[in-house]
Amino acid sequence: MAAASRINEQLTALFTRQPCWMIEPLAAELKYSIPSVRRFLTAVGYYSSFTHNGKWYTLCSIPSFNRDGLWFHHEIGFSRAGSLTKTLIALTANSPAGVTAEQLGEKLHCRCHTVLVQLHRRKKLQRQKTGRSFIYLAADPRTAARQRQAISVQSAQIQQLPAEIAVLVLVEFIRNPKAGFAQLAKTIKRSRKVTVEVAQIERLFQQYALKKTMLTTG
Repeated sequence: MAAASRINEQLTALFTRQPCWMIEPLAAELKYSIPSVRRFLTAVGYYSSFTHNGKWYTLCSIPSFNRDGLWFHHEIGFSRAGSLTKTLIALTANSPAGVTAEQLGEKLHCRCHTVLVQLHRRKKLQRQKTGRSFIYLAADPRTAARQRQAISVQSAQIQQLPAEIAVLVLVEFIRNPKAGFAQLAKTIKRSRKVTVEVAQIERLFQQYALKKTMLTTG
């Protein structure tokens, strides 16, 4: 018991010094083998990152998760759901009207198109084509049916952008081609004092078959 208490104190001190560790440096600091350190982490409770192939660790007590169950330390991302695949499934299932690859990429700060395609092929997610892109839906048939209904309602409600505002969006995109749809909407609202819905920008890109360069929709 004394040894376990000492290890817990050492772990707490190290994660207070820096909130995220890779397993090799952590084992070196503790002067224990990697399998032993994994056991220590399991006993205390930890999260592994959904970014960087799960190579970063943090203690369960550290993350302050946002409403999507995500927490970031610089570019390292952690999720209540766990791995990237589990996180994508959870975020999609919890979305009222499904979600696109770009929307997920903006939330997770990483590309996820390839993983989404794999999840769809494995029947872990459904998807629906809208224009030239896909909206990913929950695997559960009842949840997916509600999401499809919400998509239909939203499609009926979304108004096409006036030509002059569409030009503003396209000009801003040319200036910053790595910006996501949400960032474009925020920038236009801040700089031009014009409110544009993210869904309207998505519809515009679908209408003109434009392709995002940072986060591929799929």
